[in-house]
Amino acid sequence: MFFAPTSGGVRTYLEQKQRHLASQAGIRHSVLVPGRRSATEGAFHYLPAPPLGRTGYRVPLRGEPWTRELCRLRPDLIEAGDPYRLAWAALDAGQRLGVPVVGFYHSDLPRLVDSRFGTGARRLAERYVRNLYSRFQAVLTPSRIMARHLQALGVDQVTVQPLGVDVHTFDPAHADPTLRQRLGIAADTRLLVFAGRGAREKNIPLLIATARALGPGYHLLLIGPGMPRPSGGNVTVLDGYMPMAELARHLAACDALIHAGDRETFGLVVLEAMASGLPVIGIRAGALPELVVPGTGVLSTQTSCEGLVDATRTLFSLDAAAIGRRARRQVEEHYAWEQTLGNLIGHYRRLRTQPALTLSGSSNAGA
Repeated sequence: MFFAPTSGGVRTYLEQKQRHLASQAGIRHSVLVPGRRSATEGAFHYLPAPPLGRTGYRVPLRGEPWTRELCRLRPDLIEAGDPYRLAWAALDAGQRLGVPVVGFYHSDLPRLVDSRFGTGARRLAERYVRNLYSRFQAVLTPSRIMARHLQALGVDQVTVQPLGVDVHTFDPAHADPTLRQRLGIAADTRLLVFAGRGAREKNIPLLIATARALGPGYHLLLIGPGMPRPSGGNVTVLDGYMPMAELARHLAACDALIHAGDRETFGLVVLEAMASGLPVIGIRAGALPELVVPGTGVLSTQTSCEGLVDATRTLFSLDAAAIGRRARRQVEEHYAWEQTLGNLIGHYRRLRTQPALTLSGSSNAGA
């Protein structure tokens, strides 16, 4: 369900995985996702599902058509990418086919529910997550902090599987030399950037407040759908989805990535910026400290305007360009898609040697 025209990290992961696996001998990789209508486009298979407002996401209402389609594809292993209806359909298909089913825990559902509906709803979400993910033969998480959250709920079969970045597309050499001129800013202005959805958990208003507090020597560029539109000042918004190659050119032309989110489950844009040669300014919370290791950026211990302002000024009191070069090397060594997806295939092969779990009753009983 997380696959949508502007769905960011999960869509990037699925597309990059498909591209990589298509080059591997003896592997057939199919992606089954919601769409407007039933269709097949290469390895991507679509079943119809109604839209979820204007988010771009679609919500399958019945699991059985998805289970039947998975059985028709006859996979040797199934990976379920969200914790909703399709996860239960994947478990049912795994039971019918006798194959292992992996759950990839991309989103921290209890925290998401807590931020919108409060503590009582969070407890219900925690029970739901424990019930669902305990049924998978293995659970993958993109970060160590997500693994710890699941283990605290009683889900034991958890393995950390980081996402990755296309280090050939995101490269300092691809910087757009005309960006500053188009933004109307001087050559010595510090150009900060954030790219992603304008969702609540990204704390975009805090980024805007930070830019205002930093003053005219700094400029903030916001890229992505759903961004607020502040009037005037030192903030520019490029609203809407930006293709990967174009995003790479924009990132590489900036001086640093600034990220105000303190609940990131991974933070793919952080890797994309680091691969583009940018140091990172952010909050020491969520998964960011796992990516922004010492020497690749400056993280604030406070989720506040004052904390981000101080982190930004600290970064530029140092050799920010050298920090950006170290960030690039860190990504090349640890997060290139070829490496992370190679590890993923290793997980798959190990699971294929283990017997599939047999669960009592229909898994849809928990949906």
